[in-house]
Amino acid sequence: MSAINIQTVSDQDLVHQYIQGHEQSLEELIRRHKSKIYTSIYLLVKDSYLAEDIFQDVFIKVINTLRAGRYNEEGKFLPWVIRIAHNMVIDHFRKEKRTPLVTTTEGFDIFEVLKFYDESAEDRLIRDQTHRDLRELIHHLPSEQKEVLIMRHYGDLSFKEIADITDVSINTALGRMRYALSNLRKMMLTKELSLKNI
Repeated sequence: MSAINIQTVSDQDLVHQYIQGHEQSLEELIRRHKSKIYTSIYLLVKDSYLAEDIFQDVFIKVINTLRAGRYNEEGKFLPWVIRIAHNMVIDHFRKEKRTPLVTTTEGFDIFEVLKFYDESAEDRLIRDQTHRDLRELIHHLPSEQKEVLIMRHYGDLSFKEIADITDVSINTALGRMRYALSNLRKMMLTKELSLKNI
């Protein structure tokens, strides 16, 4: 199979081709989805080396599952792999006996999806401070709300994908997002009021 047409093949067909022995099909699946899968791991562990290790472990499990013929064809490839990644992150923290704190770092900013052009230095300072404040507030959200917020805005996942990964209904995922945004608004309002009283 040539490199030109492999990019037009569906994930499902690539999976079938890999199972039949075409190694380059798996390489194409990894190329297509590495960014989303890695980011979803990184956001939970906040350590690039650990995220890379877990990412590699995820694909070892993916390969073993595919080779053993245990791949469930009902789901899409990406949500299936992200669910494996999510479970491996949970397993890692269980072993470590600590809970992941889903916060962002300067290198990965949830708000970089917003484009700001022609800012003055003052505008940039205000925006950076606002983002720091907002990241701090996100840190105080309950873990389920934090997780949905980050998967939606950072991982660019649909609510159906989030529901599948976190093993809840779409309504529950939507509800968690609504509560997360509502709680953020309340915290921002409380912060504004407390600043006015200083």
